Amino acid sequence: MLKTNSKEFWFVVGSQHLYGPEALDEVKAHAEEMVDSLNKNADFAFPLVFKSLVTTADEIREVMKEVNYRDEVAGVITWMHTFSPAKMWIPGTKLLQKPLLHLSTQYNKEVPWQSIDMDFMNLNQSAHGDREYGFINARLKKNNKVVIGHYEDSEVHEEINNWMRSAAGYVASQNIKVARFGDNMRNVAVTEGDKVEAAIQFGWTVDYYGIGDLVAEMDKVSDEDIQNTYDECASLYDMDPGNNDPDFYESHVKEQIKIEIALRRFLEAGGYTAFTTNFEDLHGMKQLPGMAVQRLNAEGYGFAGEGDWKTAALDRLVKVMADNQSTGFMEDYTYNFAKGNEYIVQSHMLEVDPTFAETKPRVVVNPLGIGDKEDPARLVFDGKAGDGFAVSMLDLGTHYRLMVNTFEAVTPEEEAPNLPVARVIWKPNPDFKTSIKKWIEAGGGHHTVATLALDKEVILDWAKMVDLETVLID
Repeated sequence: MLKTNSKEFWFVVGSQHLYGPEALDEVKAHAEEMVDSLNKNADFAFPLVFKSLVTTADEIREVMKEVNYRDEVAGVITWMHTFSPAKMWIPGTKLLQKPLLHLSTQYNKEVPWQSIDMDFMNLNQSAHGDREYGFINARLKKNNKVVIGHYEDSEVHEEINNWMRSAAGYVASQNIKVARFGDNMRNVAVTEGDKVEAAIQFGWTVDYYGIGDLVAEMDKVSDEDIQNTYDECASLYDMDPGNNDPDFYESHVKEQIKIEIALRRFLEAGGYTAFTTNFEDLHGMKQLPGMAVQRLNAEGYGFAGEGDWKTAALDRLVKVMADNQSTGFMEDYTYNFAKGNEYIVQSHMLEVDPTFAETKPRVVVNPLGIGDKEDPARLVFDGKAGDGFAVSMLDLGTHYRLMVNTFEAVTPEEEAPNLPVARVIWKPNPDFKTSIKKWIEAGGGHHTVATLALDKEVILDWAKMVDLETVLID
């Protein structure tokens, strides 16, 4: 898989000197015990590190400065164990440039009515401190996440873990680089977008390259490298020549492998984590990239066809959040209008992400019908079943909008012997007609990124972090 740097999250506890050193020692002990418990029992995707107990503006400011420059730190979780006057949080919170979660919890789960006294009240007043701290975050417009509940509750664990994935995506988003081989498909509207605004709002870098740059890299690929990858494919997939002559089949599969190797080398050299192609811009190539793209998708690279760099970057983003599980570029193709069994068939010309594969992929070579090039090799499979969501990014001229629609994916029940592409089927929520109507009315595109590996809150939290207008159809 395309490597991502390991991340951690810091746990920072707020209090003040009003309560004396003994109380602060107890606050710190409680926090350390809680962090140990969370790391042991919550099954977080990333480790939680107890950083410090802060009681002054200077301490808070120094912690937040350190968070900003420590690359391994993806975000901060704060807890107002006792009352922490929020004016002292202003300088540090203003400096913070990474995601913030306010955990509204308490060390004690229940009120001990038989023993409660003012010492207990002073030491366990998150209900007091949460309001003060929440006010200042709202005043500073931090777009922070608030999670409420006892730290031992599984619901709290799930909310924190989802936010951690969002925060890791936010950090990764600042380093997403998209290589565009060719421009956008001519006359298509929804794939266009403001690259400068995307760099400002999301952190994405989008660079153009002529297809000749990729062709030049293909010319450097050796026959030995191609054969080694061909042998690897034969061990991973079912090689299915169909009615093709065996030599014809092998040569066309190897052409895709040459494209794959060249693409990987090009992307690695430039530090790119996503890319686009365009079947209208293939000068010097024998085939449109098909299996080549799919195998890079399986490694974690983001992709979208027709020059759609927004969706390619979004694909990489969601792959990071989902650890590249059951996530990829998708396109709405055709409807099934049968009463009681309405669904949408999702596919693409070639490049359906194999992380969706329920069945073992077959390598087939078939005509494409567009692009006026050779018959390309591609991986064909049926998609997995499960609950998920699809997202689409739109540039409306004045601002970006994110479309989010949850769905139920179903494994196809019927064979499609004449369809030489992978297929994914889903039933959108809340129902077929409502979903499609709302999607179209809001301008949702035909290109999406879909995932079966995440809760919708993960992408919604990320959208909040980057001040992105969101339309949720659920």
